[in-house]
Amino acid sequence: MTVSGKTAVVTGSNSGIGLGVARELARAGANVILNSFSDREEDHALAAQLADEFGTSVRYIQADMSDGDQCRALIENAGACDILVNNAGIQHVSPIDQFPANKWDAIIAINMSSAFHTTAAVLPMMRASGWGRVVNIASAHGLTASPYKSAYVAAKHGVVGLTKVTALETAQEPITANAICPGYVLTPLVEAQIPDTMKEYDMSREDVIKNVMLQRQPSKEFATVEQLGGTVQFLCSDAAAQITGTTISVDGGWTAL
Repeated sequence: MTVSGKTAVVTGSNSGIGLGVARELARAGANVILNSFSDREEDHALAAQLADEFGTSVRYIQADMSDGDQCRALIENAGACDILVNNAGIQHVSPIDQFPANKWDAIIAINMSSAFHTTAAVLPMMRASGWGRVVNIASAHGLTASPYKSAYVAAKHGVVGLTKVTALETAQEPITANAICPGYVLTPLVEAQIPDTMKEYDMSREDVIKNVMLQRQPSKEFATVEQLGGTVQFLCSDAAAQITGTTISVDGGWTAL
């Protein structure tokens, strides 16, 4: 792997998938920039904790991914960025004719437009240093669809398209751009939903996971944040130097259906 000594910016990384990816990159020796919209003591403490645990530089930089200027400022404030992981995202579920316009705008801004702004800001840095990796965390919903998730599905499809364009524009440079498309991932947020779902369906934990939450995931197992972090590491490795402009599904067979 080639991440040791590289600087990685991971958006939306003080919890969940982003934090899992950041941990795996730090474990592999990368200097990591954590990010979220908050600016709490615990955010900076988390960065210090990872730095102590893995013996690398870890900083926390606040930036609101719904604001294009702040997205670009995040990259500038990082000072360097060899690996950009666009992970920030939110969700809202509602039928199209009842979907709140402000929720649509927020999801498109945070889930898709933020990736455009950070990528636009980072490419000159990568070109100057002669190496770069852009990894966009899309979703199985970047390749397929579900009812009531119009904004999320549209945004994630857009992320996949942006990934392809980024790859084409950098195809003759030592820069790659790829998208990872997870299915359901066991994050603290998902874990917290399990007890309420058990009550709602009067099912055991195992039955809720297999028959409700993972209904569309053929493996009937969650992906893990560590697996996603490992996939990001692979895309940053020399073995992946000719992998660009594509998607890697980490979805237990979801998109094979």
